[in-house]
Amino acid sequence: MNDPHKYASEEQLIYAKVLSIGVKIGFVLLVVTFGLYMGGVLKPLVPVHQLPQYWHLPVDQYVKATGTPTGWDWVKMIAKGDMLNLVGIVVLAGLSIVSTLAVLPIFARRGEKALLIISVLLIIVLVVSASSILH
Repeated sequence: MNDPHKYASEEQLIYAKVLSIGVKIGFVLLVVTFGLYMGGVLKPLVPVHQLPQYWHLPVDQYVKATGTPTGWDWVKMIAKGDMLNLVGIVVLAGLSIVSTLAVLPIFARRGEKALLIISVLLIIVLVVSASSILH
C-alpha cells in the first residue's frame, strides 16, 4: 500500500479524515431522518401527500402557504419530521468549518501564521454567513 504522506501533507490528511467522517455522519442522519419523515414516525409540518399542491409555488409563496420557517427558525420546529431532515444538511454544510478547525493546531505548531490567519478568517466568514447576522 502506498504511504499517504508521500502524496499529501499532514494537514491535508487531517482535513480529509475529518471531512470523511463528517460526510458519513451527515449521510446517515439524512437517511435516518428521511426514513422517520416518510415513515410517518414524526408528524411533519407539511404532510407528504400535500407537497404536490405546493411544488409549483415560488419559494416565498410556498413559505407563506405552508408556514415553513425561514432562516434558523426551523430549529424551533425540529420535532416535525420534515424539519428534522435539515439536521443532516446542517452537518454537511458545516463540515468545512469543522475540518478547518481541525488543521488550525498544525498551522499553529509549525508557526505558519499566514495559513493560520487565513483559516481563522475563513471560519469567521463561514460562521457569520451561516448565522444570518448580516441579514
